[in-house]
Amino acid sequence: MAKNPKVLSGQVAAITGAARGIGKATAEAFVRQGMKVAIGDLDVAEAQKAADALGSGVIALELNVTDKDSIEKFLDETERQLGPVDVFVNNAGIMPLSKFWEEDDATARRIVDINLHGVIWGTKAALRRMIPRNRGAIVNIASQAGLFGAPGGATYSASKFAVVGLSEAVRGELRLAGHDIQLSYVCPVVVNTELGHGTAQTAGVKMVQPSDVADAIVDALQYGVVDVHVPKSVKRIQKVTALLPRRGSEAIARALKADRVLFEADPNARRAYELRAAKSEPGLETGDEQKQLTA
Repeated sequence: MAKNPKVLSGQVAAITGAARGIGKATAEAFVRQGMKVAIGDLDVAEAQKAADALGSGVIALELNVTDKDSIEKFLDETERQLGPVDVFVNNAGIMPLSKFWEEDDATARRIVDINLHGVIWGTKAALRRMIPRNRGAIVNIASQAGLFGAPGGATYSASKFAVVGLSEAVRGELRLAGHDIQLSYVCPVVVNTELGHGTAQTAGVKMVQPSDVADAIVDALQYGVVDVHVPKSVKRIQKVTALLPRRGSEAIARALKADRVLFEADPNARRAYELRAAKSEPGLETGDEQKQLTA
């Protein structure tokens, strides 16, 4: 018998890095479900434009996920204006690309601070509010690059592997402690956003749209899905390759050109994104602009 979907209407959601891309599409999908949404972003002007376009029940707040106080203020203000947070989406992330040995240390630190520390601190802040109420859901945006080492984006891949492991471990802790809080992680292929510009195409899996990821997040919340793959077909590929010896799984990756998606990214097509990503954490010294491009 099919499981009835959970009703999301009236719930309050807070989304990090939601002025653009997946975060913005998720806010739009949540509004269609009748949810109230807080859009958090370092670019508060862009966040306000997104909130204005979505209408009443949506607010824009400044957020720097590398600053624990900023995360707390984001959630405090969300709850002051909209009510207790039911859903928290750790979406903020960056993907500077380069060969690992050419990546400068400031870039590596920035990736880890945003993609991992931001998720750790965001998850803890959300749980401090959800555990006393014994309800809520957290969604962490990972990547297919968090399930296999992606050449050309080693530190990015490492950060997303960490998000997957963190999500599985925290979910287990919540279950063992008897807390009724849902935790899911989302692993899309390359998404048609600024972050995905200039990446190479695989032979078997096409780039997906932000709305595809947003719809998968809604589905996960409604049906309690833990590991969310976008598109769903990549989960079948993962299961097959997991049964093969290394030589076989690597041969499939080469045949699909999955090992070249980030490695063969076009630096000219990615230039605008790389420069914006290099300035995405104001607490770090950006150094020489050309050096930070890392492409």
